[in-house]
Amino acid sequence: MSAFPGASSPYTTDMQFRSEFPIFQCYRVTDRFGKLVSPAYTPSASDELLVTMYQTMVRLNVMDGIFYDAQRQGRLSFYMTCYGEEAIHIGSAAALKPADEVFAQYRETGALMWRGFSLTDFAHQLFSTDLDLGKGKQMPIHYGSRELHYQTVGSCLATQLPHAVGASYAFKLDRQDRVSIVYFGDGAASEGDFHASLNFAAVLKCPVIFFCRNNGYAISTPTDEQYKGDGIASRGPGYGIATIRVDGMDVLAVHEAVTQARAMALAENCPVLIEAMTYRGGHHSTSDDSTRYRSKDEIQWWLDEMSPLTRTRLHLEGKGLWDGAQESNYRAEVRRELFEAIAEAEKRPRPPITELFKDVYKDLPLHLEEQQAELADHMDKYPTSYGTENFLPSWEYSDPAPER
Repeated sequence: MSAFPGASSPYTTDMQFRSEFPIFQCYRVTDRFGKLVSPAYTPSASDELLVTMYQTMVRLNVMDGIFYDAQRQGRLSFYMTCYGEEAIHIGSAAALKPADEVFAQYRETGALMWRGFSLTDFAHQLFSTDLDLGKGKQMPIHYGSRELHYQTVGSCLATQLPHAVGASYAFKLDRQDRVSIVYFGDGAASEGDFHASLNFAAVLKCPVIFFCRNNGYAISTPTDEQYKGDGIASRGPGYGIATIRVDGMDVLAVHEAVTQARAMALAENCPVLIEAMTYRGGHHSTSDDSTRYRSKDEIQWWLDEMSPLTRTRLHLEGKGLWDGAQESNYRAEVRRELFEAIAEAEKRPRPPITELFKDVYKDLPLHLEEQQAELADHMDKYPTSYGTENFLPSWEYSDPAPER
């Protein structure tokens, strides 16, 4: 056995160059028809929890459809749907504790919904009203909530990964019963921050869950043009990180994997990497036309044959926990709530213009005071040129949106 400081391994006289290792298996609980693969298996999720998870998946699906249409009508500037990925969001979020810190990318809306972000909260953010928790500073779908331990989404890929590692290291030093979970896509795993974060987490033994959403495409780039090797999971052992690949269309499998990952991260003070295999059923965003780089037949097959919603519904129906009437009534209820939320948001004013200069410095520095005064003078001189009638008036406005 070699005893070099960098690595220990058996000696051999057989010279081999390796580029492949055994392929990671994909953990699943149910098949695509909602039946348990192992009939003797008993999921840790109760029937009540499973119904709630499915309802939240439906809620997310309905919300996506309506907000997508609203964007196409010109009522929103931008939107991203989560079609095909509902099980990833809800299965993982349901396995966490409320105080665990979530660092999302931009397609984990369901995780925030599970934590209690209401349809009204979503509407206020998307329409940038005075009740938007981000005070109009972020583009649509860049949600955040201090109260719900959901860090505000940033557009830049992978920047949330080192933040999640740092937070988990702080939890460890403070002996808190908390983990951080960081969501990212297969495309983000090609960024340098991914590799640096895994290395730091492994060396510092941080209780962080790296959750990769491998949905087949990094915007328009398919995975076979992004990387070689066995997906994202194969990178974990190289950093000494416990890793699992899971069927991301199976909400029970995702829930089981994250439940065990959280327990392992806390018990052993270690990072865990989860690669959830799924398929992005919608366009990357409303700025994208995915039929330019994949066929409509491919998209429709995944939505029809592999839908996590269908799989979960069939599983529930097989157990007598759900039926067609409940499905119709629940979808109608969500649509009604959502239309009410949109109607309320569209009536609200925008945040005050003064919010442009807040929340970066504790005390406003001189150069920003000068800029604010310059903007006020300019708007007084040209009061009809900027369409500010929908904004709250007064440069001295003192009733900001509530912090949560």
